[in-house]
Amino acid sequence: MSDRHRKLINDPDRLIAELVEGMISAHPGLLCVEGDTGRAIVARNGPRPGKVGIVVGGGSGHEPAFAGYVGKGLADAAPLGNIFASPSPAQIMDAGFAADGGAGVLFLYGNYTGDVMNFDMATESLAEHGITAKSFVVTDDIASAPPDRTEERRGIAGDFFVFKIAGAAADQGLCLQDVEAAAARANAATRTMGVALSACILPQTGRPNFDLPVGQMEIGMGIHGEPGIERGPSESADAVADRLLAPILTELALTANDRVAVLVNGLGSTSLLELYLLHRRVATQLADRNIEIRQSWVGEYCTSLDMEGASITLIRLDDDLQDWLDHPCETPALKVGRSQEVVQAQRLPKRAPTKTQSNTSIDRDTLKTDGDIGPREFLAMMRTGAEAIFAARDHLCVLDGVIGDGDHGVTMEIGWKAVLDALSMSDPDTPVTETCDRIAEAFLSAVGASAGPLYASGFKAAGQAVSDRLNLDAMSLARWLDGLAQGIATRGKTQLGEKTMLDAWRPAADAALKQAKTGASTDACLSAASEAARTGSEATAQMHSAKGRSKKLGARVLGHIDPGAASAAILVAAWAKYRATPGLLADD
Repeated sequence: MSDRHRKLINDPDRLIAELVEGMISAHPGLLCVEGDTGRAIVARNGPRPGKVGIVVGGGSGHEPAFAGYVGKGLADAAPLGNIFASPSPAQIMDAGFAADGGAGVLFLYGNYTGDVMNFDMATESLAEHGITAKSFVVTDDIASAPPDRTEERRGIAGDFFVFKIAGAAADQGLCLQDVEAAAARANAATRTMGVALSACILPQTGRPNFDLPVGQMEIGMGIHGEPGIERGPSESADAVADRLLAPILTELALTANDRVAVLVNGLGSTSLLELYLLHRRVATQLADRNIEIRQSWVGEYCTSLDMEGASITLIRLDDDLQDWLDHPCETPALKVGRSQEVVQAQRLPKRAPTKTQSNTSIDRDTLKTDGDIGPREFLAMMRTGAEAIFAARDHLCVLDGVIGDGDHGVTMEIGWKAVLDALSMSDPDTPVTETCDRIAEAFLSAVGASAGPLYASGFKAAGQAVSDRLNLDAMSLARWLDGLAQGIATRGKTQLGEKTMLDAWRPAADAALKQAKTGASTDACLSAASEAARTGSEATAQMHSAKGRSKKLGARVLGHIDPGAASAAILVAAWAKYRATPGLLADD
């Protein structure tokens, strides 16, 4: 019998496209899609001239967040990323153009590395088109960093309150600076703690993304299936509520006569019965302290696919925050106040200006042709690497499930499938630099997440490092690997020893450079690079994490290989094996 869990899905490759179709068909009066990517959900009665545009976003799998909060009085648009992965810059830009009313656009999202990189890149691109966009990251998750490092915290269910308040402030006509200030006030007053009783099941793999034995719970769980701060025996509803509520009360310094709003949020497979039991205990505890609950929401507002578990969020209210929370809105997931019929002239979809070809025209006659890795050989190497990633998908997801969100293999598969599609339409004699540009664009458009910007930057830099070459010899191959490592380090703002993919790429490049300087062959350079990448990848098991989601886990990451470093080692090994095995992949 298969150990895969059943899911009501069709083609995994069309999962998000069909999600979008389903949302639009369910809420045609509220939502539409704009932009070439097909991933920007836009409010029919949201964007308008003179209003600050509100764009909320993140990965899919958290429904009703994020697109469920698109509608009148809240968010104007939401770009949808892949499962648990940030939307790409192109998808974010589609949402930004749709939300723009001439008063600027505010991006709001949870504090995750991939989201920060992708939204930052979209902000830079929108500025080139005359649109002022600013980012605000939500940091409500108490478990993910101590109080003196709140800027490092994740954004989880507290997104609900921050999005609502920013959307109301914008709908009331505040300027961009004041809307951002309202979001900051909401974020500072919001705290969340969560607990998981089971792992979630990734639709593409049909398997739990980490192991959590029956009778155990993860305390401080995020919303991507990443482990919490500690694991312990399952407890009663009252005990769990007390455990989650205690640090929230402490950090918000709540005292008698304070006012709060409460969100008891299910993570995907927790019954309302259980959620109401949690709220019952929260209400009792707050009443005992003479703290007034002004409003409560109980249900699924920010999920983690089908995870069993819940989170508790409190926002400490002042008069302004209460006013913004009370402001009417109508979205698929949230309706506040009395619904008003809005007669609005039909909006013409706004489109981003057509992108011009970014590749610099290359005079092929001037390119150096010495070297045994020509354009066709390079293409074959890339295809071989893609096939190796596809074969290792589930293994990479298992590695990621231990210290991350369990989707790294799926993310890499999506990226390399997009690369193969892009390369299938290329002239087989295209210079390496242009091929690298196409790989970079494919990754950036298809993946989002952190891998999208990192590999896009890496391949872009690698291509530029050999822009004078048609064929690669040993030294230019080493320079190519060096450019790849440098591009990743620059975009990720990372260095060796931080338990990232760079811990495989940097040693691989250094080993290739060392071999090339001795006059070794391209094959010898790749072989040395492969061995160094493997060693570097394995060494990450003994490193603490300084970047990404696993940073929150402290010593719990020890003994586990970084999945990004593992996939890097797989790629280099595949390239080396191809070179050592003539005819492994015939040219098309």
